[in-house]
Amino acid sequence: MATIRLGDTAPDFTADSSVGTLNLYDYLGDGWGILFSHPADFTPVCTTELGTASKFKDEFDKRNVKMLALSVDGASSHNEWIKDINETQDTQVNFPIIADEDRKVSDLYDMIHPKADNTLTVRSVYIIAPDKTIKLIITYPASTGRNFHELLRVIDSLQLTAYNKVATPANWEHGEDVVVIPSISTDEARQIFKKGVTEIKPYLRMTPDPTA
Repeated sequence: MATIRLGDTAPDFTADSSVGTLNLYDYLGDGWGILFSHPADFTPVCTTELGTASKFKDEFDKRNVKMLALSVDGASSHNEWIKDINETQDTQVNFPIIADEDRKVSDLYDMIHPKADNTLTVRSVYIIAPDKTIKLIITYPASTGRNFHELLRVIDSLQLTAYNKVATPANWEHGEDVVVIPSISTDEARQIFKKGVTEIKPYLRMTPDPTA
């Protein structure tokens, strides 16, 4: 079983899905991606998650992020489950769900944790950058549903910090002040960040969000 770490290249795969055969790299194109796994079809927490994800699709679209879910059940099961999700969550599932009955993708992405369950995937989340590297991994137990507001927040941080010499502080939200990275001096930072730099400590410098 593979071990996926931050900075690794996201393993490519071709698999059946709720919308037919799908190749990961073709599906993502030159944009960002979020891949999240679910323990099984027709399970209560997963049903609420996929319904919520569908309602958040416009927000992911704004950020050029394509969503992709996975469960270890088959495509026909996925499509029956989607009917329940649409009905109970008052939405329309609007992204593919990968079928992974042979656990091929689950093994590629280390989604099965034997001490949690030998066969079902945990709630793994992978955010994939346009260069196909893994930028974030979050693993929840099967009993805990994901926070999609937090996933949007970390995507905002990842996209901001990918293109600017900044990091985001605790509880940061889009538009709030950010941290100047330690590798540049305060003088250099003041040349780069025209909105100003506040030096709290030599290693702790704040500047307004350069994209806001």
